[in-house]
Amino acid sequence: MEEQDEAYNNAFIEMNKEEPDLEKAFSLLETSLASGNPKAAYAIGTWYVFGRYVKRDLKNGIDLIRKAAKQNVPDALFDMAVFYETGRGVRKNLRLAMEHYLRAALLGEKQSVYEVGRCYYYGIGVEINKRLARIWLERAQELGVAADP
Repeated sequence: MEEQDEAYNNAFIEMNKEEPDLEKAFSLLETSLASGNPKAAYAIGTWYVFGRYVKRDLKNGIDLIRKAAKQNVPDALFDMAVFYETGRGVRKNLRLAMEHYLRAALLGEKQSVYEVGRCYYYGIGVEINKRLARIWLERAQELGVAADP
């Protein structure tokens, strides 16, 4: 696990340079992914979804993001929730969208706290529950995330 973290951390450092070497960063992420780092799976998945450095490949990107989500990477859970809510690259499933927003929120992904409140407010993937919506939206506001549904 230490080797994958070093490769991942070095990729992160490379990406934060003023002029990052994308080939080097991608290679480091691949090394980290090969070692089993779910954060690397998420990172590479986003590169494929958006076509950054690699040719855009939505299916491969979502598969990698889904792999990271299954290992509780908060950003991956959030992205999968958005994919399920919008039907982008996956079959639209509002129940799974809400479940992924909730899991991401419980792991500290701030935007997901708002999204859970929004889902309860409008009944997206769950029954409408204005009381629970208010609790989640108030918490989102405390976290600095817009809280109007």
